Amino acid sequence: MANVTLEHITKRYEDVTAVDDMNLDIEDGEFVTFVGPSGCGKSTTMETIAGLTLPTEGTIEIGGRDVTDLPPKDRGISMVFQNIALFPHMDVYDNISFGLRLREYDQEEIDRRVEEAADIVQLEGMMDRMPEEMSGGQRQRVAIARAIVRNPDVFLMDEPLANLDAKLRVHMRTELQRLHKELDTTIIYVTHDQAEAMTMSDRIAVIDSGQLQQIDPPLVCYNEPTNLFVAGFIGSPSMNFVEGEVTADGFDAEHVTVDFDPDAYDVSVGDEVTLGIRPEDVYLADGVESVEDPSAVVDAWTDVLEPMGNEVFVYLKLAQDAELRIDERDSDQLLMSVDPDVEVEEDGEIDVVLDRSRVHLFETGSGDAIVHGLD
Repeated sequence: MANVTLEHITKRYEDVTAVDDMNLDIEDGEFVTFVGPSGCGKSTTMETIAGLTLPTEGTIEIGGRDVTDLPPKDRGISMVFQNIALFPHMDVYDNISFGLRLREYDQEEIDRRVEEAADIVQLEGMMDRMPEEMSGGQRQRVAIARAIVRNPDVFLMDEPLANLDAKLRVHMRTELQRLHKELDTTIIYVTHDQAEAMTMSDRIAVIDSGQLQQIDPPLVCYNEPTNLFVAGFIGSPSMNFVEGEVTADGFDAEHVTVDFDPDAYDVSVGDEVTLGIRPEDVYLADGVESVEDPSAVVDAWTDVLEPMGNEVFVYLKLAQDAELRIDERDSDQLLMSVDPDVEVEEDGEIDVVLDRSRVHLFETGSGDAIVHGLD
């Protein structure tokens, strides 16, 4: 086990900056997930830690040792990739033990390590199987076992579940959490899947355009996003945003008003701000007694209903003639989440309220968070 420290890591490719002045301290035994949109720099950051690419600037330490210029084999790391790179002509035992045989470990030690790794990832009785005879999840477990036998200081996992089907991904998430508890080792995980990041991580590192936006426990990133990007990226479906300005009475936009005292927060009358509210914090006005601190009523029209089983997503237009854009909601629409037993009609007029205690305010220009929850 070892801690991992990145100090001012920058990686440039000619005129493209893939990682921009990254500073990060990952504690010994911690499970940290790099998450962000495609091309944000999360995989490049992991590759610099692994030694697969050298940073343009900055230093990398693993276990207090400067490994910036060391090759991957000397860094004490093991990697599991998105593509399950098993040798098709070798059985499970030979695939797992390949690296140990290459390093000329004695046979007794190889057998001990392979048996121990196979037991951890539940591959008992499969040692003589060929990769083509195994399911996707079993092959991924072989790849993980191959990494385990090296007894690395740090596990690096680059979207290892991306090629699995949805049900198997859920199962493997549980397996990886169990693996982390059992090995008690440092794991750095890369994904664009929020569910993986939220369910498995001790902390999430949210990255955008090569820059670290926030690193905190999952629920802190969800409930107290540091800026508009994190607020919009973390959470599925994403947070609603409404642009407006601060008045003497609080927040005012064309279709939404929320009362608060500007003097109680770091805002001034006339400031342009963006209000954020998650779908589960938008309520029917008829059920306002269940809301901790309701806003003024918002007039809306239902457009699209998406039954999800345990909840129904209701897309609301705040102007009757507004054009609904499900992929990129704007100030003319809101998304509300309701229980499946709540009756909501399509193409009907509806009154909703926002839970003021769950309202977020952001500076419209910089995107920085101002407040999470209005008193």
